[in-house]
Amino acid sequence: MRMRAAVLHETGQDKLEVLDDVEAMGFGPGKVRIRIRATGLCHSDLSAMNGVLPQPAPFVPGHEGAGEILDVGDGVTGLTQGDRVLMCWLPACGGCPSCKRGQTHLCLAGFLNAGTPNFRRPGGEVFGFAGTGTFAEEVVVAANCAVPIPDDVPYEIAALIGCGVTTGLGAALNTARVAAASSVAVIGCGGVGISVIQGARACGAAQIIAVDPVAARREAALRFGATEAVAPDELADAKARITGGEGFDYVFEVVGRSATARTAYETTRRGGTLCVVGAGALDDSFQVNMFELFFDEKRILPSLYGGGDVLRSYERAIALWRAGRIDLEGLITHRVRLAEVNDALDQMRSGTSLRTCIEI
Repeated sequence: MRMRAAVLHETGQDKLEVLDDVEAMGFGPGKVRIRIRATGLCHSDLSAMNGVLPQPAPFVPGHEGAGEILDVGDGVTGLTQGDRVLMCWLPACGGCPSCKRGQTHLCLAGFLNAGTPNFRRPGGEVFGFAGTGTFAEEVVVAANCAVPIPDDVPYEIAALIGCGVTTGLGAALNTARVAAASSVAVIGCGGVGISVIQGARACGAAQIIAVDPVAARREAALRFGATEAVAPDELADAKARITGGEGFDYVFEVVGRSATARTAYETTRRGGTLCVVGAGALDDSFQVNMFELFFDEKRILPSLYGGGDVLRSYERAIALWRAGRIDLEGLITHRVRLAEVNDALDQMRSGTSLRTCIEI
């Protein structure tokens, strides 16, 4: 069945083409077919489009999705037609060394799916970003990519939990394990950065400083729990004023660039924690000299997909949202239709949007 999908034909192009001749492919044993109802526009999608993140082209962007199951293949258990699900772009296989160690977020099985085309059209095969491709009306994925969600969770909220919210909350709760009454700085306050802020607040941090060059994002950070928001050129003053020049207990880099990672390192106190959340390029190297690495004893902790079991992280995000401890509705600054996806991309590039929810 042919459907609409947004396709990037070549890496480096700025615009997506919304086509109506795309077909989801690969349905069979162990697979499910999902009708996408909402998808988040994440900065990782832009990074794949411009080549910062490796992704074969042509491809359908999108990895934060939620919808309903249309069909299940042979051998699939626990899922039935009509189930409401969110998309897990990095599912755990359960049998690899990482899974057996309890580090299911490091399972590589999901990355293997990224090398197989998810769609086709008269002109040839089309990949789905990160093995999914949620900027489409329907997708076919492995059954463990589909995670059931409760009836009270709207599709647009579930889509954000599928990546950005889980990544940000998990960085604070799982990876850094922010201590109560501590000081925190978050560099980069898009959707993931805001989720880090909410995670730090849920941990009981005393000071949470949001750092972003965009005034609208700084204002939003204050609404989501930051105690102060500053532009990047004001960070040094904030460090001196708030910490007496010592540095913050925890600093989160949520940009994905070596320059901001270096700034984050220098803003972290001796013995403190630098948590790298942003996804960067293969050729962008972060440098620390051996003396400061030894002498400062700063912990440098990368955080992939929230640094913990994603299924438990989804459940925790829903529980915190239900309890009013985190605000997920507020992350969605506007909603657009699939046909307006390029306008949404332009707003994301301008830095003014926390998160865009695309209704399919």
